[in-house]
Amino acid sequence: MNAADVMTSPAIVVNPTTTVRAASALLGDHGFSALPVVDDDGKLVGIVSGADLLLAGMTPETSTEPVARLMRKAVISAPTTATPAELTAIMLSQRLRCLPIVADGQVLVGVVSRSDLLRILTPADAVLAARVDAALRAYSGGPRWTVSVREGEVSVAGPFADVAERKVVEALIHTVPGVRGSRVAS
Repeated sequence: MNAADVMTSPAIVVNPTTTVRAASALLGDHGFSALPVVDDDGKLVGIVSGADLLLAGMTPETSTEPVARLMRKAVISAPTTATPAELTAIMLSQRLRCLPIVADGQVLVGVVSRSDLLRILTPADAVLAARVDAALRAYSGGPRWTVSVREGEVSVAGPFADVAERKVVEALIHTVPGVRGSRVAS
């Protein structure tokens, strides 16, 4: 597995002439921490972050200025062949929330975010167990059962008030996307 397998592609980008207002809207609408800035050939020429935009201040004058005025030109990027461990090391050591992925002489091909890395580092069964546990806690008002998952098969153990509650829990389990089957035991 490498960056090409992990990255979000195509990346949402801006060009140097994009206005500060438009870049702010993209960041806000998509919840990104930064946007790669690319030239007409798709080459990475900079990056503009939410912090960059906030530091610039949003006034009628600054909102129409191009991001070229604010972008950082020294951009840390990684090749498509970088491993998840290498991507993680770069992002942690440089305190980055997103990392542009480039190929063929700095042509932007995607972006890796912290959540992209967490997604591949967290086993699917652990994610499913957390989602089932959250659904059961919402129903019961707190932790009452132990949830475990193996290959999409959910097991729930613990005390049930009665047969009806056991059936409710069984039904709740199957509302969680990704559940392949379930076993409820007291």
